[in-house]
Amino acid sequence: MKPNLPFLPKAVFFDMDGVIFDSMPRHAKAWSEAMALEGLPFSEYQVYLQEGRTGSGTVTDVFLAHGRGVPSQEDMQRIYANKSRIFDSMGDPIPMRGMHDVLAKVKSLGLEIYIITGSGQASLLDTLNHYYPDTFYKEKMVTAYDVKKGKPDPEPYLMGLEKAGLPASEVVVVENAPLGVRSAKGAGIFTIAVNTGILSDDDLWQAGADVVLPDMEALLELL
Repeated sequence: MKPNLPFLPKAVFFDMDGVIFDSMPRHAKAWSEAMALEGLPFSEYQVYLQEGRTGSGTVTDVFLAHGRGVPSQEDMQRIYANKSRIFDSMGDPIPMRGMHDVLAKVKSLGLEIYIITGSGQASLLDTLNHYYPDTFYKEKMVTAYDVKKGKPDPEPYLMGLEKAGLPASEVVVVENAPLGVRSAKGAGIFTIAVNTGILSDDDLWQAGADVVLPDMEALLELL
């Protein structure tokens, strides 16, 4: 029997990297290489586990994990500049397979569409309208530029609820990362995790996901 959502939401909050765009392999490689330039090991699997943090949050977490203390502003700017340069050198982002159909279904249901992302990668934010015209709007987005704490803190999703003017009970989140799941669940929102990357399903279940799916085709069926 085909599963259904346990309620009819009024809005869907989408994460961006690994959900809207199949960009996580590039982020993982870019972060790993940028940290290697600092003499800091940061595997691609670890990058996936840390996905959702702001750039400054990621740098701070890696520094502290390796006993380097809190990074300076110069450290953060240098590392994030290197990460962005490596990421941008890999070309344009790729839309996630099946996402156009998912968004078309969400629109047909009359649901509001929001993006809640920890990204501050301008090259990704600028390409949304190119790949998904008439779908995403600045006033319906929360990015790294808007928050102080970022994922896994519930702040980004609480800010999304405030922008939408909706209670958590009328929203569903689509995430792909454990920290994003924790953030959404901390805000009290029903959260679907779509495992589009290299993590195990257990990583997403343990973060508190209400549903774990293998791909966007499965999400389309659920909707």
